[in-house]
Amino acid sequence: MLKKLLTAVAFAAAFAGCGPFWVDPYITVRESPLNWVHIHYYNLNRKPIRRISVYLNGMGHVEVRKGTSDLVSNDFAKGYKDENWSGIKTCRIDVDPKHATDIMQNLVNYGLLDREKTGRKSSKEQFDRFIAVKANVSNTTYSDNVNIFEVDPDLAEQLLDVIREFDDPTK
Repeated sequence: MLKKLLTAVAFAAAFAGCGPFWVDPYITVRESPLNWVHIHYYNLNRKPIRRISVYLNGMGHVEVRKGTSDLVSNDFAKGYKDENWSGIKTCRIDVDPKHATDIMQNLVNYGLLDREKTGRKSSKEQFDRFIAVKANVSNTTYSDNVNIFEVDPDLAEQLLDVIREFDDPTK
């Protein structure tokens, strides 16, 4: 009896808190104020480095930051003595929440939440551009700080399309 009890406790302890072995990353995105996507893009071809950051939430609020300052992509940057410190412009845009949901669904369809990026790595050795994304979509998060150009070039192009859509939308 004691052996069965210990076996049951050990089994329960081994699997406590474990979710399913594989969660489908290709979900249907629903409108929610809790959904958000934050994209950071750096063009390393120019000195000083050009940065663009696009934050999109599920209610359609978009904040675009661009410039040469570290503040574009890092709210906690400490380089206030840097000559590029003030090189930042911020633009806030409101879009229809349905449009925001469609953008997020497109990114999910291209593998935004897919942690299994094997087999899609680029053969290029050096990259002149860097793009990273963090997201929370339908309670599924993605926050790996990797260059998406390296691990998934197709997703990187979709992320660039989102940046292009909101980078200077008046033109």
